Amino acid sequence: MLLAIDIGNTNITLGVFEDRELLGKFRMTTMMSRTSDEYGITLRELLRNQNMNPDEIDAVIVASVVPDIMHSFSSAIIKYFGHKPVIVSAGIKTGIRVATENPRQTGPDRIVDAVAAYKLYGGPIIVVDFGTATTFDLVEPDGTFGIGVTAPGIRTSARALWGGAAMLPEIEIRKPDTILARETISSMQAGLVYGYIGQTEYLIRRLKEESGFTDAKVVATGGLGNIIYKETDSIDYYDQDLTLKGLELIYEKNKKIARESV
Repeated sequence: MLLAIDIGNTNITLGVFEDRELLGKFRMTTMMSRTSDEYGITLRELLRNQNMNPDEIDAVIVASVVPDIMHSFSSAIIKYFGHKPVIVSAGIKTGIRVATENPRQTGPDRIVDAVAAYKLYGGPIIVVDFGTATTFDLVEPDGTFGIGVTAPGIRTSARALWGGAAMLPEIEIRKPDTILARETISSMQAGLVYGYIGQTEYLIRRLKEESGFTDAKVVATGGLGNIIYKETDSIDYYDQDLTLKGLELIYEKNKKIARESV
């Protein structure tokens, strides 16, 4: 079985694949202070709670945007699973061409999403990932990924709103029944959700217009992506497992090298 791991700024998302099928997934919070033992024990326990045998994991692939935890995390994989993880980084085979000005500075999560979107939905395609940051990435028909837009994530904006204004409360992020808000909580929800719908539609439209790929499909992913997807015709697909699927696809392209390096 393959353990695919996406280390984000807020959460670590894990998925287990067997014969290319996603059997299960789970999450843990991203914490800087964990030791390799804490990571290893936690990962094995999470697998057991999903009725999976940790000893049946025979390969691991990791994409991380949090470099500070990678030493402890990689050590945990080696110590508690007996495998050297495949790390998504510059030089790894992906099936797409990263043509940004500095490919080494391009987030591994964005590359993984681009790989999955291009493979599963074809190109040209725009990938919108609603995470800690909301990213809009364009993959061209020939598999070239070189265009991307980065905006604050919905939760990031929400925390800035109630953290920077003493009179505003912490709220649940959801679409209110109407934009015609008459009290504080629904007015904040309306500003966040309807504001992000408008931002999403505008950025997608501009990406299509300026790139010339007016027929590009759009796929969204990320925890809050489904809220926006349901409220706009600008997004064609919502795939909550896009990143995990991308990790599995990249592993398949690199598994021979990975096994030879063990």
